[in-house]
Amino acid sequence: MKALIVLASVILLLDLATKIAAVALIDPRRPVQIIGDTVTLTLIRNPGAAFSMATGLTWVLTLVAVIVVIVVIRMGRTLRSSWWAVGLGLVLGGALGNLIDRFFRSPGPLQGHVVDFVSIGWWPVFNVADSSIVCGAILLVALTVFGIEADGTRRVDEKKAVS
Repeated sequence: MKALIVLASVILLLDLATKIAAVALIDPRRPVQIIGDTVTLTLIRNPGAAFSMATGLTWVLTLVAVIVVIVVIRMGRTLRSSWWAVGLGLVLGGALGNLIDRFFRSPGPLQGHVVDFVSIGWWPVFNVADSSIVCGAILLVALTVFGIEADGTRRVDEKKAVS
């Protein structure tokens, strides 16, 4: 649980710091070119989820994020796998980062728009929290596919075990 909390805290602080800097330093009308037009810092306020899905359902996204945070914290209490702690820590830190935006940014509580500012080519604009959630989810899927349980044990394929 300690590794999960430490990683989630680092991700959360990094997400908050980069969003504060983005809002203070980037003019929404003038993207900052990092690598030509391919990588830019482009400030937007996203009322939806990834790819601007569920725009207008900010309260639903807020509720989902709260549920994710609760589930991750409950799972964290029984973790024995350091890899699961990393995956869940990434998801928790990212979920908290975007949840804070939804609670405290305009236009108001439970309706706040998430600050996104990293733009890479044709990919939608995103932030540190989004990247963290995606990386954590990919890791958790990989752990599940390879049979590594949250308690640190390895799931045995019953068909192979019998033969």
